[in-house]
Amino acid sequence: MHHHSLKPFPDDFLWGAASAAYQVEGAFDADGKGPSVWDVFTREPGRTFQGSHGDVAVDHYHRMDEDVALMAEMGLTAYRFSVSWPRVLPQGRGEPNEAGLAFYDRLIDALLARGIEPVLTLYHWDMPQALQDEYGGWEDRRVIDDFGGYCALLYRRYGDRVKTWVSLNEQNYNLSNAYLLATHPPAVADRQRFYAANHIAFLANARAIQLFRQLVPDGRIGPSFAYSPAYPASCAPADMLAFDNAEAFTNHWWLDVYCYGRYPQVALAWLRERGEAPDILPGDMEALAQARPDFIGLNYYYTLTYTANPPDGVGLARINTTGKKGSTPARGVPGLYRTAPNPTLQTSNWDWAIDPTGLRIAMRRLSSRYALPVLITENGLGEFDRLEDGDKVRDDYRIAYLRSHLQACREAISDGVELLGFCAWSFTD
Repeated sequence: MHHHSLKPFPDDFLWGAASAAYQVEGAFDADGKGPSVWDVFTREPGRTFQGSHGDVAVDHYHRMDEDVALMAEMGLTAYRFSVSWPRVLPQGRGEPNEAGLAFYDRLIDALLARGIEPVLTLYHWDMPQALQDEYGGWEDRRVIDDFGGYCALLYRRYGDRVKTWVSLNEQNYNLSNAYLLATHPPAVADRQRFYAANHIAFLANARAIQLFRQLVPDGRIGPSFAYSPAYPASCAPADMLAFDNAEAFTNHWWLDVYCYGRYPQVALAWLRERGEAPDILPGDMEALAQARPDFIGLNYYYTLTYTANPPDGVGLARINTTGKKGSTPARGVPGLYRTAPNPTLQTSNWDWAIDPTGLRIAMRRLSSRYALPVLITENGLGEFDRLEDGDKVRDDYRIAYLRSHLQACREAISDGVELLGFCAWSFTD
């Protein structure tokens, strides 16, 4: 689709950057904070690269004021951050930790004083270890009430100042790694548990949105989703079917539930045939259908290309975490799809396709299928950066990446997409 001229970014467009509590705050046991699953998981030998952990990170907890000053210097008009659930509720429920709540008060007030809109993410993967130990976190329906109580606490505390909220961050990516690839806590590989945990997380997300309607009626809320639009490897019917399968199982499975309160029928039928579908109790689907979000948060990094995969074909495989280009194996689901290289695209050293047109396609698909605004909640490029002259990084490649993806944003706006803002990943990259 060609436009004679592109529409400008709206005057109220959010120019932001994003972060996650565990990845920036540090202060893992300060001022009454309870442990999250990541505090425990990263202490298990062999779980992370070189035993890395977030005990200190960039020490945002203690250096928040100077961080916000840097945001203002950069010209940000929005900052997307997450609240650490165990920092404000050390046991996951019960008595709040006032010191933790006060930290986010100070952060929100500091942002507003600088003219930066706070965008608050309720959950960015840091389940309280207490709830994981008690009943298995996302695998037990008790988490719906506990998550709802946590959300209500934050709505009442910050809802007068924070008007844009993200409910669950990358449920698809987090739980896939937790229950299929065993690379996130609790690190198991069980397809039945994977789909069961996702169903409960959907219900928790719905509870969060329903409570939001009551407690922050003048705000807006939506989940953020790691969307990698699918391409077919060729126009061969088998590849087209694989592409359609991939969209249903890797994208629509989550987005259709978030936005319409229903599972894709072809995916649900296939899972039921194999005994992997979640248990759906009376009232579940009604609860999901009553929790339509105000926008879709889009975390976009790359597209994926798919080809046919026979019943005895390749299965799941871990992604490239070494930065050795070309080391990512084909991966898929036997009988459904497998990934294939896309020779038309360049890739990063982690084999992520660099595809700004894919971002435009993602926004068009979301806008057309779900008729909701889009907020880009993450987009960025990971690369091997070198310090020069002591403290300089000459990252023309990252500038080019961001420029091309922002151009795709203008193209999508001209296509008719209602785009609320762009949050680069991450503020401290």
